[in-house]
Amino acid sequence: MAKTLEELAKEIYNEALEDGEPVSEDEALEMAKMELGAKEISNYTQATVKKERKKVERKVDEDKIYLLNAIQTALREIEVDSIDNVKPETEISFTHGGNAYTVKLIKHRPPKK
Repeated sequence: MAKTLEELAKEIYNEALEDGEPVSEDEALEMAKMELGAKEISNYTQATVKKERKKVERKVDEDKIYLLNAIQTALREIEVDSIDNVKPETEISFTHGGNAYTVKLIKHRPPKK
């Protein structure tokens, strides 16, 4: 429902009288002009261009590599049947005595203080 400038000014004038704030008809007309003008202004608060995210390069954890290599060496020393799968920095899968095993290495974050 589009209101004309005069209708809106009269509505503002009547609301101001009900609220106990005396407003002249000229002030109500000016307020109506500002209100109608504000509806035409675009809202530019939302970004229109989507930023491209940079791919973060993952750092290699030397401690985990060292520990998994030590585990793998120990498994070879006890002569497991086979070392099937070695995922870098995470896990080693192997078979021993006909059974399949997986050793998964998880590095925990230090507790928060």
